Amino acid sequence: MNIFVTGASGFVGGAFVRASAGKHVISAMSRSEASDAKIKAAGATPIRCSLDDVTADHMKGMDAVVHCAAFVEEWGPWRDYWRMNVDGTKRMLAAAKKAGVKRFVHIGTEAALFHGQHMRNVDESYPLALDSPFPYSRTKAHAEKAVRTANDPKAGFETIVIRPRFVWGPGDETILPVVRRMAAEGQFAWIGGGRNKTSTTYIGNLTHAIELALSAGKSGEAYFVLDGPPIVFREMLTRMAKAAGFSLPDREVPGWLVRTIAYAGEKAWRILPLNGRPPLTRFTANIMSRDCILIDAKARPRDGVRPAVHRR
Repeated sequence: MNIFVTGASGFVGGAFVRASAGKHVISAMSRSEASDAKIKAAGATPIRCSLDDVTADHMKGMDAVVHCAAFVEEWGPWRDYWRMNVDGTKRMLAAAKKAGVKRFVHIGTEAALFHGQHMRNVDESYPLALDSPFPYSRTKAHAEKAVRTANDPKAGFETIVIRPRFVWGPGDETILPVVRRMAAEGQFAWIGGGRNKTSTTYIGNLTHAIELALSAGKSGEAYFVLDGPPIVFREMLTRMAKAAGFSLPDREVPGWLVRTIAYAGEKAWRILPLNGRPPLTRFTANIMSRDCILIDAKARPRDGVRPAVHRR
């Protein structure tokens, strides 16, 4: 199968390319020489384009698209989140359909459902947070809506959404490096004691699910892809830190206090405005202090998008 991948120089896209390069012919969106080198090293062919200018010509001859790229920064202008996550996804969909791509696999997120609440025993019927106060959540919700709306099997164009939660494993460039830095600088504390429960997704399970989604699963649908039952956040992060060779302090901060401080910090940064970014954003303060217990029964035996590895 000929597959076009976005985000191939990142954690998820790069892992998928490395796992699939021997099975498929992979081409990947690249915006720079540095990305070219990463993509070639992973076993794919770089195609110079971006979410701002991608066209059908860049996907000529492709059977499928795996869309991993997104604006995932904790802090930034709303317009950047919308331009990349929503407009960029819509541009990818239009170009892929025009190029004759048969299946479009979009990497979504549970954050597309999040507006600050606990999420407990949530399945795929839970509504998208199209009015979320958090730019990442809102724009990923609108991006997913666009993907599912674009599903058009009669025209030979099928779309499917894969939703991981708390992606971890080799190559992590987001969670563990940030936690390590905060611990080293004495800035780390357990929000609410770290007692909230969370579902997780091992990177190998995610790449396995993406591979299956290229042919399995009902088009137009979204699927949670998880490791199994939820785990207490503190236990999960402690295990990850131990495996990486460092430890985390016992210091705790009440969740309500952290959320209040994050809200005040964001207001100050936007009104004054201040340089850089707040030490903690509302999104991070909220999502790290809430339960996120998801149900992935839909992805398992019935539709075949299931995990290959389980947490121990």
